[in-house]
Amino acid sequence: MKSGEDYRGLGWAHGALTVQRLGAMLAPVTFLLANGQQISPMHVAPWANEPGAEVLPGILRRLRGEWPCVPFGYSVPAEGWPENWACVMGPPEPDEEIHGHSSNHDWTWRDSGSGSLSLALTYPQASPVEYVERTVTPDPVVPAIDIQFKIVVRRACRLPIGLHPVFRLPLETGAAGLEFGGFDEGRTYPHDVEPGAALFAPDRTFSELTAVPSRTGKVVDASRLPLAAATEELLQIEGADGMAALVNHEEGYRVALSWQKEHFPSLLLWYSNRGRKAAPWNGRHVAIGIEPICSPFGLGPATALADNPVAQSGIATAVEFSPERPFVTRYRIEASAL
Repeated sequence: MKSGEDYRGLGWAHGALTVQRLGAMLAPVTFLLANGQQISPMHVAPWANEPGAEVLPGILRRLRGEWPCVPFGYSVPAEGWPENWACVMGPPEPDEEIHGHSSNHDWTWRDSGSGSLSLALTYPQASPVEYVERTVTPDPVVPAIDIQFKIVVRRACRLPIGLHPVFRLPLETGAAGLEFGGFDEGRTYPHDVEPGAALFAPDRTFSELTAVPSRTGKVVDASRLPLAAATEELLQIEGADGMAALVNHEEGYRVALSWQKEHFPSLLLWYSNRGRKAAPWNGRHVAIGIEPICSPFGLGPATALADNPVAQSGIATAVEFSPERPFVTRYRIEASAL
């Protein structure tokens, strides 16, 4: 195979997968379940193959599936935010990229065994990160994929990081559901994710995903997907236990994500529910991001390193990196029939 090819795929007894060089994004994925059903749970943005997509920022160009973000998030202006957030938010770095260098550039294929795909990406010299590497390996005996992600730094640093799995949803409102174990506290986004498309009351906490405070003074069951409202929202689940699942009742399957909670103590839920009207979204994007993070939402490195409200609650929002100790984390995506 050519080292510069944009996509590589693997097939095994329980499915097939594709990884692209851009962002090292994993999708499409087809799982063959024990009952003979074939499912494709990972999301692929509807504009991925449309004319003009090549002029979009790297992360949006062929947005799909799952990928790692180093550093996670991006800085936003502090104006208009609640004081407890605005006082810790800093300006973006001159070279800041949305969800980091890893999300916006072509990775390089690395040699790997016949049953896996491996890629690496070297960061610019000015970055404290030297390179990142990930290996995607199907489980030979079940419909599951194991992923290893490695970060090597040039110098000691603290950074917010995250994983960014995005899953496809059925069209019918409420035909899918989110499941996960215990958590310490849920938190709504402190501002508007997308102006004019807000659903949840800003900067509030909750204890059940089925009862998230809304801007109307009522509560919303945020566990049933897709949502009825056209919205773009984020919820941060703090102290998550390292396991979450999307249950697609319409198509009869469960897809579970498991991760090392000591590396990613929070879970960010990205509700992209027809809320963004500008191109390329065009009010048609419906997906759920189930994203293990060590970050305050996706508010960028400056906020993550400051004494932000999430950090004040005892939840880490940045990882300590050392050039003497490469960071290695492992996570898994597994599918089963209902």
